[in-house]
Amino acid sequence: MATDLLSVKQRFGIIGNSAALDRALEVALRVAPTDLSVLVTGESGVGKEFFPQVIHAYSARKHNKYIAVNCGAIPEGTIDSELFGHEKGSFTGATDSRKGYFEEADGGTIFLDEVAELPLSTQVRLLRVLQTGEFIRVGASKTQKTDVRVVAATNNDLVEAIAKGRFREDLYYRLNTVPIQVPPLRERPEDIFLLFRKFASDIAVQYRMPAVVLDPAARAMLEDYYWRGNIRQLKNVAEQISAIEEQREITPAILAKYLPQQSGAAPAVAAAGPGREEFSSERELLYKILFDMRADMNEMKAMLANMARNAGVRGSEAVRGEIAGLLPSPAAANIDYAETEVVTDETPARELTKADVQREQIVRALRRHNGRRKDAAAELFMSERTLYRRIKELGIEEY
Repeated sequence: MATDLLSVKQRFGIIGNSAALDRALEVALRVAPTDLSVLVTGESGVGKEFFPQVIHAYSARKHNKYIAVNCGAIPEGTIDSELFGHEKGSFTGATDSRKGYFEEADGGTIFLDEVAELPLSTQVRLLRVLQTGEFIRVGASKTQKTDVRVVAATNNDLVEAIAKGRFREDLYYRLNTVPIQVPPLRERPEDIFLLFRKFASDIAVQYRMPAVVLDPAARAMLEDYYWRGNIRQLKNVAEQISAIEEQREITPAILAKYLPQQSGAAPAVAAAGPGREEFSSERELLYKILFDMRADMNEMKAMLANMARNAGVRGSEAVRGEIAGLLPSPAAANIDYAETEVVTDETPARELTKADVQREQIVRALRRHNGRRKDAAAELFMSERTLYRRIKELGIEEY
């Protein structure tokens, strides 16, 4: 299989050696000789369009047509006509009969990209094709047959779309006979530099200029970046740097100009070494507010406890009722009092550092996911490798 994968990558220009990418390609190769429907999922920009090409090329249909259709780019009013054809006079502007993609691709493969964008009425027609191989042109009454292998792709959560009534559940199960999950770029850190080098080399050859190279620190920064836009974003960065920078050796200072802050994602530029900023400014601000609130709550609890002692009614129902009335509920404040530090008169005041904030967030994420680092890293919007490094730097020994 290793030799097969290498030849597939060379044939289709697929760059990468990560285990997740190899698994996705292995599934595509195994399912290719069959006629089963395949659903390719993954974030925007991860390269989902390569997989239906691989499936078609290694199938018995490889000598017949392969048609790729971007369902999100076709207006709702014409999508049925594009997919299934129409008869002359069936609507304004239909001056002649026309074959649709399912008729044109008979005996071959049709790739429905962004399938989640299909209107519900079109989903019904598609379901019929998948179930019986039959379709009807727009404006016609005669049923036609077609023998088409369907591969679909989406970057949307179809389960969520089903729950919201935007996608048919029966169609989902028809399309999802064989699922292929394409990993995001941040889960393929070993491939990031290979892809950058390939894009930089291509642009250098195209415009007859020396290729840019990354120094070790810039390479580490590149590999630790979150890459919200995945391979598409990486290619854009490589092309920008190649075209704009006169200096051919790229340092972290130069690279940082092309890696925008990504609020709500994770560290925009993850640490290239100890001491680097690990969270975006917006995230840091939110953490500081939450921990300031926690400090205020502890101070209020200590004050009320001191009042109770002075009044000689410590622990009474009256004082507990008064405290309960003054303090917000854990649900309202989103604070877990079971994990909240109790402040007493003997507890020395200590200002929380950024390391304390990060340690607290990482420990809580690990607890919520029973120590599973991959899930905790996803919650914290960082790569698993970055999380492992932060656990070591912060001395979190229980995980």
